[in-house]
Amino acid sequence: MILNHIWGLYAHPKEEWHTIEKRHESLMYSLVHILTVALIPAICSYFATAHFGWSIGTGSVIKLSESSAMMMSIAMYVGLIGGVFALAYLVQWMAVTFDAKPDFTQSLELAAYTATPLLMVGLTALYPVLWFVAVAGLAGLSYSVYLLYSGIPIMMNIPEEKGFIYSSSVVTCGLVLLVTLMAISAIMFGMGFNTEYIA
Repeated sequence: MILNHIWGLYAHPKEEWHTIEKRHESLMYSLVHILTVALIPAICSYFATAHFGWSIGTGSVIKLSESSAMMMSIAMYVGLIGGVFALAYLVQWMAVTFDAKPDFTQSLELAAYTATPLLMVGLTALYPVLWFVAVAGLAGLSYSVYLLYSGIPIMMNIPEEKGFIYSSSVVTCGLVLLVTLMAISAIMFGMGFNTEYIA
């Protein structure tokens, strides 16, 4: 069943990583997982920007037209999926340094389940108040980092000491990747991206 590991990753992450490592789902399974979970922030942000409006401080509510919100949500969806694939590539690329030999499916599996809490935080966009979404995003990012640290030694079959250094390297590159995606979004938004505001 799609998404069947999500509860386990929240309730008992280490045991769930062992289950994932034993099963090693197919590439298609990981793809379906990513494509499904990435819909959460994309759909929620569409409704937040087009129908509810964002509240930033004490100013008036900011809304976008439905077409602008749809284009931004599609761009977000593609960017999130691209980010997960880039993270999977980084995991596989760094593996040689730490005596691990994962195939791309294993790396994608690790990246997909690690990114899940961060993607699921997209639900908070349905209450579009900047401070609330930022705090929830920080919590989701923290838990994703925890999952990465707990998952790498298990999924890559390496000792925990090596896993810690491996995870730290991936986290560093992952944060650079996240900042890059945010910068690209800001540049596209700043260039206009056919953005229409409505009152």
